Amino acid sequence: MQQLNLPLYQFKMKKDGERIQIFDAIRKKYVVLTPEEWVRQNILQYLIQEKNFPSSLIAVEAGLKYNQLQKRADVLVYDKSGSPFLLVECKAPEVKITQDTFDQIARYNLIFKVKYLVVTNGLNHFCCIMDYTDNSYQYLEFIPTF
Repeated sequence: MQQLNLPLYQFKMKKDGERIQIFDAIRKKYVVLTPEEWVRQNILQYLIQEKNFPSSLIAVEAGLKYNQLQKRADVLVYDKSGSPFLLVECKAPEVKITQDTFDQIARYNLIFKVKYLVVTNGLNHFCCIMDYTDNSYQYLEFIPTF
């Protein structure tokens, strides 16, 4: 898989027929290794190992209902009180981060109302902090530490 703009991490992988699978430590199962999954697994390790988020407070593909449609958020991190805190939208490295990507995570955030939004394709990372008092957001130079 492609080298990302993140530290290098070790992953358990296995071959299942023609497909390669990667072990998701959060979901505790092997999943098909796609370019987007590669980004998701790397950003998960970054949040856990570099930003000190406890894996017990992280949900992968958290379900939500938006406009009667069942959707899944890539990564949802909770705070110590169990409230949604940080939402991550992952794209494959070859996918350019566009306004559509930000619109997607903003729609999901109507449900979760997190403090931080992160959009990444593994090469480019964007993080913003939400201000619900004046319905605004501010881009940050970093992803917060737990």
